Amino acid sequence: MTKENIKLFSEMHAEPSWLADLRQKAFDKIESLELPVIERVKFHRWNLGDGTITESEPSANVPDFTAVDNHLKLVQVGTQTVFEQTPVELAEQGVVFTDFHSALEEIPELIEEFFMSSVKYDDDKLAAYHTAYFNSGAVLYIPDNVEITEPIEGVFYQDSDSDVPFNKHILIIVGKNSKISYLERLESRGEGSAKATANITVEVIARSGAQVKFAAIDRLGENVTAYISRRGKLGNDASIDWAIGVMNEGNVVADFDSDLIGNGSHADLKVVALSSGRQVQGIDTRVTNYGCNSIGNILQHGVILEKATLTFNGIGHIIKGAKGADAQQESRVLMLSDQARSDANPILLIDENDVTAGHAASIGQVDPEDMYYLMSRGLDKATAERLVVRGFLGSVIVEIPVKEVRDEMIATIEEKLSKR
Repeated sequence: MTKENIKLFSEMHAEPSWLADLRQKAFDKIESLELPVIERVKFHRWNLGDGTITESEPSANVPDFTAVDNHLKLVQVGTQTVFEQTPVELAEQGVVFTDFHSALEEIPELIEEFFMSSVKYDDDKLAAYHTAYFNSGAVLYIPDNVEITEPIEGVFYQDSDSDVPFNKHILIIVGKNSKISYLERLESRGEGSAKATANITVEVIARSGAQVKFAAIDRLGENVTAYISRRGKLGNDASIDWAIGVMNEGNVVADFDSDLIGNGSHADLKVVALSSGRQVQGIDTRVTNYGCNSIGNILQHGVILEKATLTFNGIGHIIKGAKGADAQQESRVLMLSDQARSDANPILLIDENDVTAGHAASIGQVDPEDMYYLMSRGLDKATAERLVVRGFLGSVIVEIPVKEVRDEMIATIEEKLSKR
């Protein structure tokens, strides 16, 4: 019956035969595939999907759109698109930003070419599950030689009153020599307490010469158990600057990968994470250098409160033939509780000689001398601790290109620290 439900979902949305067939192939593979490997994170017993493919009902938790700037923006609540805005001048240049199934009608050839091209449906169990069961999503297409100065905003709310799986596929295709700044939010909205699962895949295809600034803040609620995969695929001389704030309340495993396919391609991955309560967050950040003279940098800073667990895996892999490649990484964790748990695991896989690579990792508590200095200036312990944390995370936060996201991350950090 589950396989039949997937087929009915495809028919109801008039999905092309290639996509309907791919869903069926993925479903057939789920049971035989292993879960993805996230080192030192025990998530094998988590509920990451209940085998249903449904759509959510219209929600009462819809934001107010009376004061929205005239920039490229898409907002979804659950599986429903509640706001879509494309300035006329961008539409005339061929820019598309719409829900997944509408995009299948507007740019079908491009979606067939690039959908699940940075991650394969049979890579692992969760990739196959996603391909079979994703129930909504969005597509952003930027043609060649288009530069957009205003940030593009994609907002994807999980309705806290709904138990419908939050299974989204977000496909971003940036044409040759185009330049954009994209801001993404994954956030639970409302005061409900329904338990839900999330399986989210974001693909960013940066074609030759494209420049992409990708900023995101993840704030899924404590009742959402999530797998979040963001993948970049870069052509010659393309670049993606990732800046991601992992600020969820529930248990999350995240996989942030960049494949530097093209010669001279460049990826910077900056990740800020904050874990609190009893939650577990495991983050795999990987850069794979395929192209000659490709450069991949990973910078991860995290803070842990109470009895939470946070794991950073930084993986740099230089493939044979990627001469002149560079892979650097740094992972640092600050623990504010004796009961917290953390790992910072640097992994370098080097298959070529003519390259450079390096790593750094550390886990520690707040420096007593820093606290003594601040408190000697009249600050109470809680205020001093917040300043230390903001300073620790600040080196990453300042690299985020969108001021609103920087402010939102700081506010989230302050909110979590104030609850201690």
